[in-house]
Amino acid sequence: MSQMMETLNFLAAKKPKNPIPGFNPELPGALSGPTGTILSWTAGVGLAMAVLGGLSGWACVAIGHNSERGGLAARGKQAVVWSLISGMGIGVTYSLVWTFFRLSQGQG
Repeated sequence: MSQMMETLNFLAAKKPKNPIPGFNPELPGALSGPTGTILSWTAGVGLAMAVLGGLSGWACVAIGHNSERGGLAARGKQAVVWSLISGMGIGVTYSLVWTFFRLSQGQG
C-alpha cells in the first residue's frame, strides 16, 4: 500500500523524485573469466562438430553418387545443409550471449 501512496505522491508532486531506485545488474568478477571460457569452449566444440558433420555429409554425397545409392547421396546433402544451419546458429547464439554478458558487465 505504501508503494501505491508513494507513486500517487510522485505523480502529484511539482518536482517529482524517482520512485524506482537505480539498479545495475552485474555478475561477480570471479565469474567473468570462467563464463568466457565456457562460452568459448562450447562455441568452438559446436563449430568443430558442425564442420565434421559437413565433411561427413560431403563424403556420403560422393559415395552415394559413385556407388549409385541415391538415398545415401540425399542424406549426405541434408547433412551438409543442416551442418551449415547449425554452424550459423551456433555462431549467432554465441555472439548474442557474449554481447549480453559483456553489456551486463558494463564493457559495452
